[in-house]
Amino acid sequence: MTTYFYFDFKDANKQQVSSLLASFVAQLSAKSNACYNILSALYSEYDGGSQRPSDEALMDCFVNMLKVEGQPIIYIIIDAVDECPNSAGVVRPRGRVLQIVEKLVGLQLGNVRICTTSRPEADIRASLGPLASHTVSLHEQEGQMKHI
Repeated sequence: MTTYFYFDFKDANKQQVSSLLASFVAQLSAKSNACYNILSALYSEYDGGSQRPSDEALMDCFVNMLKVEGQPIIYIIIDAVDECPNSAGVVRPRGRVLQIVEKLVGLQLGNVRICTTSRPEADIRASLGPLASHTVSLHEQEGQMKHI
């Protein structure tokens, strides 16, 4: 199974942690009855959808889905992390995304693979660099430079 989210600098809704989590939960629930049941329980807990779940509730739901026994390999792709705002605030949106990736890696689930893409920004490299089992840099590649 694959889940994918693209942070889009042109769309404010696609720059939010809640959008990332809601998208992943929706994608997994569409591909697995067990994940659907987990989402259905969350939906019921929030008055049949009349209340919006917190990011923490969405994260718990997502983690519960990832922990379902017997799931195939789940690929989590988070594209363009650098396009998630790094603006001032108590917790910056990009910082929250990086915390989510750190938490997912820390779960050490054997069936979960995580791929993130980003420009090589210092905060992202500092957070994700130590977690990576593999890295590929296209930043200095001639084709990439021509494209930019």
